[in-house]
Amino acid sequence: MRTRMIELTVDELKQIIGEVVEQKLSEMLGDPDEGLELREDIEARLRRSLEAESRGTRGIPAQEVAAQLGVEW
Repeated sequence: MRTRMIELTVDELKQIIGEVVEQKLSEMLGDPDEGLELREDIEARLRRSLEAESRGTRGIPAQEVAAQLGVEW
């Protein structure tokens, strides 16, 4: 069944537009890391981070990292 645009709500139209934009950006940009291998040390670090997060351990707040780097947050 085809729906005419006049029959769409504003939220439905926004949803459609968002999906189309996301699809187009994905087509244009793709995944720049596709085909690259993840180094073992980075993979291990990511696994530890995910495991810590699943246990409820939080990382360093973004504001603190920004302060350490001298960046305004």
